[in-house]
Amino acid sequence: MDPYLKQTPYSDPGDALDPGGLPRDPGQLASIVRDLIIHRGEGPRFGYVIPEERVHEDAESRYATEVLRILVERRDAPLTERRAPAERFVGTCRDFALLYCSLLRATGTAARLRCGFARYFDAYYADHWVTEFRLPDGSWRLADPQVHHEYDIGFDPMDVPRDQFLVAGDAWRACREGGADPRRFGVFDLNGIERLSYHGLWFVRADVLRDLAALNGVELLPWDAWGPEILDDDALDADELTLIDSVAAAGSEDELRRLYRDPRLTVPDEIVSYTTYGGVRKVTLGRT
Repeated sequence: MDPYLKQTPYSDPGDALDPGGLPRDPGQLASIVRDLIIHRGEGPRFGYVIPEERVHEDAESRYATEVLRILVERRDAPLTERRAPAERFVGTCRDFALLYCSLLRATGTAARLRCGFARYFDAYYADHWVTEFRLPDGSWRLADPQVHHEYDIGFDPMDVPRDQFLVAGDAWRACREGGADPRRFGVFDLNGIERLSYHGLWFVRADVLRDLAALNGVELLPWDAWGPEILDDDALDADELTLIDSVAAAGSEDELRRLYRDPRLTVPDEIVSYTTYGGVRKVTLGRT
């Protein structure tokens, strides 16, 4: 069995989802997800003032079961019905990717989250999450349910070009080997908050770790971290650079699983979450 067909504790919808009522076509599923979630920075796009408590709280939901619970609370209707902005879950790109991954797995398509950097939002490489699903021939395709519609991006969002979304390891190699400027990779004026920006090689490193974790079934929040606290490029020593080089160079699923067994890379039971609105928190993860 393809390991990416199996739900993880994060993507598992539990009893809240009846997959029998869902289409199996990946494009139709992406369209459904786009109409269930509003990004917490998308209020102006929809002409909707998102309540502050939803902006602060919804996206702290780690598990698909929590996303689905909130959706039912706001409107108890089939997921296939388009929702008004006030009836949607208020999330981030990771939430679009997670719910889409959950629906794909539930309907028989192997899928996984990918953490990296998108070029199609602005001139820089924006921290972003998408979903990767396996085609019948065994190859992988990137899809971005957040931009499935409502955006004009110039390419098919169900087949995102690899030069338009760099998975974190490719971004790391571009900075380390390809001459890319790491200061162009990160978040800039986060959610419209002027000067709330984080970028640099240290940020790319964090995404490499989150991407590796997601590929091994631990689909964290975009601001979760573990291991040594590295919050600027000066904190990256030679050993850390070598370690992340090895992750970015991984060429197979078996190698990614082997690397993740390294205790320096494995997500521990307790992590640190650098939340946007709630400050820095220690979080104990659920494993079942």
